Amino acid sequence: MIDKRTWEEFRETRFLQFANTLLHVFGWAIVLNMKDGVVIDVYPARVKFRGFDEKSNTEMYIRLSEYMAKNGEILLNEANS
Repeated sequence: MIDKRTWEEFRETRFLQFANTLLHVFGWAIVLNMKDGVVIDVYPARVKFRGFDEKSNTEMYIRLSEYMAKNGEILLNEANS
C-alpha cells in the first residue's frame, strides 16, 4: 500500500530533519527549495555541517513523539499485518 504524502507534511512532522540528522553523519542532506511556502525542488546534497542546534533537536523530538502518540496503534497494526 502506498499513500502519497506531501513534502510539507514530511517537514511538519519533522521527518525531514530526522532523516537529515542521520544523513549528516555521512556528510549528506535532503534539501528542499521553497518559494512562497511551496516546495519547488528537492535534491540530495553533500554538506559540511553536522547536526542541528539543541533547540531544533528538542522541537524535532517533541514532534516525533507527538506523531508516535497519535499514530502508534495504526503503525503497530500495519507492522503486524
